[in-house]
Amino acid sequence: MHAADSHDLIRVHGARENNLRDVSVELPKRRLTVFTGVSGSGKSSLVFSTIAAESQRMINETYSSFVQGFMPNLGRPDVDLLDGLTTAIIVDQERMGGDVRSTVGTATDVGALLRILFSRLGTPYAGPAKAFSFNVATISGSGAVTVRKNGQQVKERREFEIVGGACPRCEGRGSVSDFDLTALYDDSKSIVEGALTIPNYSVDGWYGRIFANSGFFPGDKPISSFTKPQLNALLYKEATRIKVDGINVTFEGLIPRIQKSFLAKDRESMQPHIRAFVDRAIVFRTCPDCAGTRLSELARSSKIGGISIADACAMQISDLAAWVRERDEPSVAPLLGALGDTLDSFVEIGLGYLSLDRPSGTLSGGEAQRTKMIKHLGSSLTDVTYVFDEPTIGLHPHDIDRMNDLLLRLRDKGNTVLVVEHKPETIAIADHVVDLGPRAGADGGQVVYSGDLDGLHRSGTLTGRHLEYRASLKPSVRTPRGHLEIRRADTHNLREVDVDVPLGVLTVVTGVAGSGKSSLIHGSVAGRDGVVVVDQGAIKGSRRSNPATYTGLLEPIRKAFAKANGVKPALFSANSEGACPNCNGAGVIYTDLAMMAGVATTCDVCDGRRFDASVLGFTFGGRDISEVLAMPVAEAEKFFGAGEARVPAAHRVLERLADVGLGYLTLGQPLTTLSGGERQRLKLAVHLGESGGTFVLDEPTTGLHLADVEQLLALLDRIVDGGRSVIVIEHHQAVMAHADRIIDLGPGAGHDGGRVVFEGTPAELVADRSTLTGQHLARYVGA
Repeated sequence: MHAADSHDLIRVHGARENNLRDVSVELPKRRLTVFTGVSGSGKSSLVFSTIAAESQRMINETYSSFVQGFMPNLGRPDVDLLDGLTTAIIVDQERMGGDVRSTVGTATDVGALLRILFSRLGTPYAGPAKAFSFNVATISGSGAVTVRKNGQQVKERREFEIVGGACPRCEGRGSVSDFDLTALYDDSKSIVEGALTIPNYSVDGWYGRIFANSGFFPGDKPISSFTKPQLNALLYKEATRIKVDGINVTFEGLIPRIQKSFLAKDRESMQPHIRAFVDRAIVFRTCPDCAGTRLSELARSSKIGGISIADACAMQISDLAAWVRERDEPSVAPLLGALGDTLDSFVEIGLGYLSLDRPSGTLSGGEAQRTKMIKHLGSSLTDVTYVFDEPTIGLHPHDIDRMNDLLLRLRDKGNTVLVVEHKPETIAIADHVVDLGPRAGADGGQVVYSGDLDGLHRSGTLTGRHLEYRASLKPSVRTPRGHLEIRRADTHNLREVDVDVPLGVLTVVTGVAGSGKSSLIHGSVAGRDGVVVVDQGAIKGSRRSNPATYTGLLEPIRKAFAKANGVKPALFSANSEGACPNCNGAGVIYTDLAMMAGVATTCDVCDGRRFDASVLGFTFGGRDISEVLAMPVAEAEKFFGAGEARVPAAHRVLERLADVGLGYLTLGQPLTTLSGGERQRLKLAVHLGESGGTFVLDEPTTGLHLADVEQLLALLDRIVDGGRSVIVIEHHQAVMAHADRIIDLGPGAGHDGGRVVFEGTPAELVADRSTLTGQHLARYVGA
């Protein structure tokens, strides 16, 4: 054998990232390796934080120091040896950018190809490619410029014009906003009396002082007495420099200021109180000039075969692919070929039901991951390591086979494919399996099995024992106590759907990806009184955030410490007065090394405990605050549940955390270190404490091991038996089999779906077998 052919393994020795315990494992190259284990066992720490992170760090080091200064700083993982690495391409579940201007077309570059096509073939001619872009505004100008000619400076008059495709009315957003003025101010009061009801515009605040002393209207008279010019200045005046309390500031009317400060952001990224104000004060409606297409009249007037670029972007991608294949123009043949291949990849990967004008922020985690896969399907690169994070998320059992084929195709091209996965259907196609465990958190972080699939079955590990687990149909189902009526639902691809969602039972809404499940529930059920939605949205929080702060658990604990010691509660917060003065409560000291990776060293004053030494002298139940935050949830539940440390408010939160299977998490563990499944269950624990009578869960099995699914089903039963209703949007057959009622949408995706194709019990669905879901569920339960 040639020496160059002997490097056929990726070797990891002594990995200690997060909860990994000196993990050593060897992975075969050019094979499909699946990593499994319970949520929190260390899969992502090994695959993403160790193998993929080191590969990307080493690639970044090949660039010049100047280029590295513009790239993210990546530290070396905590591992003794990594050998045999190849270039890693990570295809994760992170949601795509939620910017209001980002669509499927702009995020995948398909929109750029389409713009070039219309700039070459569209009639009448509208201009270059940017004339079809809704992110480019049309601007023009003229003036004198100074140029050097023959060694002398000469002034010349120049004019310029940039033709963009953005609709001038909505500026390329597709929607315009109307303001409810009663939500902006109370016209019976004056500005100095607190008339402005906008967040952060209090009388004592800076904005309140600017408006009260602007001089454009009287600050001490009720707004209802303002003249028309005065009210117009309050609402619409353009930016003007004024002097307030001797300081030069910029005054701007309420409407333009709100548009710049609030409406320029994506709604989901707003703080809760800002979002509530926006929902209350601002009504968004489709732009009347462009009908929501975001494009100018000029861009919409240029057509190819009677189709404008707005029409093309609104088409279902499977239909657009067929339309592109019908074009026969030798002058743009390479462009048509590249565009057709990319659109065919959408269809092949199961996303043919999307449209290019779909906002990218509305894609689910699974849809976003598959969208990122598209650019790699036709790649000519080989000997690359592709890293996938649960690629079957959001996929109906019918679609999982197609995803498996794509993973095998990437492997067969000579690539190494590493997949973190829980679904037995994907584990079954693995060439090599690495099982981590035996449990989660501090009880995990070890490789409990490494080998082929047959060996996993015989291994006796938690995964091996549950690999053949199949939930059975319930012998009896609950009787509904009423219904939520949905009438003529037409959100996205729904076709005037009428359906009654039963209450008091466990209802599962299912169907192939893109069939209309989320459109039906989020569009017609979420937002009603008493309905609590637990979705897959990411938890927003810094490395200072942890389960104790996120759930509100820390508040009663701080008060208990303060009461027991006769001091202020603020002392027991590492983000407030009790913080270690040396590290400001972070526990570590961060040193920025410019283009090199920053270094984090444990604070030598507090020894990583985050609190000032004087605070650690106060105890409650024999423990100081740092020792409490180091407790796992299960231990803390006992600690605060009885004896001298009994705190009922804290105990209730801890019970909910234990109920959702997070008993192994420590109270002070940073949220940034939690896995996707852990973050979703943390959100569920928070919502369990709310007073809603109906829970809507969006794919709660995301990130759950087969053993955890059993615990989830038991939790859902407890919620329903406690008098609440549970509606679950789900593809997992175990959840379907356990349901009291199933609502199946389809029969296909996109314009082939949007209809209710079955309503009834799981047993009736299995007996019927008229839908794809029925056929797969029947196969799953062995009927």
